[in-house]
This record gives sequence, structure tokens and C-alpha cells, in this order.
Amino acid sequence: MKRVRIIGTGSYAPEKILTNFDLEKFVDTTDEWISTRTGIRERHVAAEGEYTSDLAVKAAERALEMAGLTADQIDLIIVATITGDFPWPATACVVQEKLKATNAFSFDLSAACSGFVYALANASAFITAGTVKRALVIGAEVFTRAVDWNDRNTCVLFGDGAGAVVIEAQEGEQGILSSHLHSDGSYAELLYQPGFGSVHPASEDGLKERLPFLKMQGTEVFKVAVRSLSDVALEAIAANQLTVADINLFIPHQANQRILDATAKRVGFQADQVFCNVERYGNTSSASIPLALDEANRGGRIKEGDYVLLDAFGGGFTWGAILLRW
Repeated sequence: MKRVRIIGTGSYAPEKILTNFDLEKFVDTTDEWISTRTGIRERHVAAEGEYTSDLAVKAAERALEMAGLTADQIDLIIVATITGDFPWPATACVVQEKLKATNAFSFDLSAACSGFVYALANASAFITAGTVKRALVIGAEVFTRAVDWNDRNTCVLFGDGAGAVVIEAQEGEQGILSSHLHSDGSYAELLYQPGFGSVHPASEDGLKERLPFLKMQGTEVFKVAVRSLSDVALEAIAANQLTVADINLFIPHQANQRILDATAKRVGFQADQVFCNVERYGNTSSASIPLALDEANRGGRIKEGDYVLLDAFGGGFTWGAILLRW
């Protein structure tokens, strides 16, 4: 049997770190307020002149190095992002050029914080169909440029970063076992960026109304996020005739600690089954899962044969899970 297998992981976070104490200097908040409500203590912030494609390239280079491949051996690049370098062209095309991945076709995927799981499922389908041999899947965001720093309820949550994986089909039982993707557009305006698209084109009035920045109804998002994350996790486990106890490592989207704790409790995970790094990175949207996956991989938290469950939720609403055998 052939399965699509992750053969390399990589991640990158900008050098600059913005702590909660730093935020106290220009946002009406405190370290105690942020940490007790979100579990976040610091986040990374891209430097001036550092863009989403730059973060993506650095994560990709590390994943390629682990896989023992060069960029010209990649057939497909998908970049999951909602904070790309430009509205268009795709940031994936910019990444392709910077990597000199001359044999790859490239495109972006927009599913907010679920982006990486959606992108990994898509890339896996291309490989399973025989369209490509190897793919590079990246989640990358410079989200600190999409938040309203006058909104203390949202600006403290987000950080910048990137994570990447290289995948290919290999013989054996290890690899992606199943993917489970969902969406419900009726919740769209609970978590979205109103401008500047075709509904609210670029305008001076739009800038005054802060339309280019994220808007979120946090309490409502929390409720749906916990329910969706836990339901799709159980769906993936049941689809593979496993139990919660069989999962060696659960890597959920690192939104905030309260969502992680509530989801783990609802599913029935023990603390040692759940990987969390939100304290040091904040919510990096589509980058959060691949960044955490690389950290867990390089830190020895994942062993060959382990069952690893990736679980995401984001604006749209979108949510999904991927269960794999490492």
C-alpha cells in the first residue's frame, strides 16, 4: 500500500519578540489580563521589509533540508495564507521564484486558520491522483499587519510565523490515513476582514472605519470553535477505528489556551497527548499547526509509528482534521 507521507518539516518565526509587557506600553491591557484569558505571553513580529513569502521560504528551506531534497525536485507548492504579500499574484508564486522551484506549479489556499489542514489535504489528493510526485505545503502569515492595534480584544492574540512540510507517496502503512474538511458560511461575519474586497473597495472612508482589519466576536467564535474542533477530532478517530487513547499526539490550531483546554477536555485527551506552544507564538493562523508540528518533530515528541492528529478551525467558518501515522 502507498500512503502520502510527511518526509520533512520546517518552521520559522521572526526574530523580534513582542511580549505582553511590551504591549502594555501602547495598548490598554496588562500581562495578567492577556495571559489569564489566552495563555499567550509573547508573539513574534515580522521586521520591516520582511514579508509572508520570506517567512514561508525559510520554513520551506528547513523542510527541504530535512527531506534531503532540493527545490527543483518539488512538483507542487501550496501556500495557505490570508496575509499574503499581495492580493494577487499568489504568494506561492513568489515563494516558487525565491526557492527557484522551477518544476513546481504553485497556488495559494485561503481557509483562514484552517488553511494548512485544507492545503495538506489538497496536496495529498494531487499525489494520490498521480498528478504530482512531491509537494511542498506551507502555512505562513504576517498577521500582525492585519490586526487593529486599537482593538485590545484582538490585537493581543496574533503573531507571525510559518511552517512547512514536504510530502510524497511511499510504500507502507505510515502516512496520512484520512482527511475531514468542513465549512459553514452562515458564521462568516463572526470572524472576518471586511475590507478591502469587492464588498468594500479601497477608500479613505474605509480606512477611517478600520475595515482592512480583523473583526471578531470572540465569545461566539469560542463556542463554535470548541464544538467544531472536538467533533471533527472524534470524526477522524472513529473513521480509522481508533480510540482517543490511541492518539499519541494531538496538535490543534493554537488559537488560545482556553480553546485548547476546552477542546481537549471535550474529546477526552490527557494533558500529555496535547501539544501546545501558543504561550510563545500566539495565534499564527494557518502557520500554527505546521509550526507546532515541526517543533514537536524536532523536539522528539513524535516517534515512528505514532498516531498524530492535526485539528484546525478558522474564519469562514472552516474546520478540519487530518489523522496520520508517523
